[in-house]
Amino acid sequence: MHNKVIKKRLLSVIPTLIGVSLLLFLLLKLTPGDPVDIIVGPRASEEVIEKYRAKLHLDKPFFVQYVFYMKTLLKGDFGRSYFTNENVFDALIQKLPNTLLLAVLSMLIGTLLGLVLGIMASLKRGSLLDKALSSTAIIFISTPVFWTAIMLVLVFSVLLDWTPASTIGEQGFIAFLLPAFVLGSRSAGYIARLTRSSMLDALSSEYIQTARVKGLSMWRVTIHHAFRNCLIPVVTLVGIDFGSYLNGSVLTENIFGIDGIGRYAITAILKRDIPVIMGTVIMGAFIFIIVNLMVDLLYFKLDPRVSEGLQQEAL
Repeated sequence: MHNKVIKKRLLSVIPTLIGVSLLLFLLLKLTPGDPVDIIVGPRASEEVIEKYRAKLHLDKPFFVQYVFYMKTLLKGDFGRSYFTNENVFDALIQKLPNTLLLAVLSMLIGTLLGLVLGIMASLKRGSLLDKALSSTAIIFISTPVFWTAIMLVLVFSVLLDWTPASTIGEQGFIAFLLPAFVLGSRSAGYIARLTRSSMLDALSSEYIQTARVKGLSMWRVTIHHAFRNCLIPVVTLVGIDFGSYLNGSVLTENIFGIDGIGRYAITAILKRDIPVIMGTVIMGAFIFIIVNLMVDLLYFKLDPRVSEGLQQEAL
């Protein structure tokens, strides 16, 4: 039964990606500027301009351009960059490991930090510790990423010299710790607040009070019973936030000089390199969809009631 649900969700990927590609293609066409003008320069003759427009199929109507692009995309070909002539898919595969490493580390840091802050705050409700941790979560949420990055670089890279200020020329896990914390700290604030409220609801429920009356330790009641029940909304938030880790990496990768998809996308946007922009967004959307499918499957382990709902969906 679960296999039917998985197949159904996987089939939904196709119309979703088509919708994303169509909307993005339309928005790129509506934005001002012509990539041919950037490619050939301001002094190019009209003949050269028309030649390049025909070569890139930009002289065709919008729908014809989109159909041509989708034909190449369905073959697994993202096209070639207007400026470097490199295969976009090969370039994305080359840069994907750095972006995924940053996203995964950011997710781990944000999730673990948020859970710790939320659980500690819920156990000390109304205390100074609760207020301090809640204020920390709000600071994480409200602070802009670029300001956090600059401050952490000044402290940990310039003053303390613990981490490199940029990943350019750097290798290994340590070089990604600082940008991962910058990217994950905002999510940590949301996760902390959600965990605190979910834990408070769980700790005040009747079955938790019954467990305490039976003599179970506070640690066992908190972790084994209350924490497990608050995981479902947290897992949902983490799955949604994974998309923000990928999208947020655009700014973070540029600040720390990470050679990833985000930095690649910024360069393409500045040059209106349409194949690269389309490729980065479609790959990001595909990864986001797959991650959320994995989150849905994780619900099987966290809440048996979800299995019943998915069985009805499969029917």
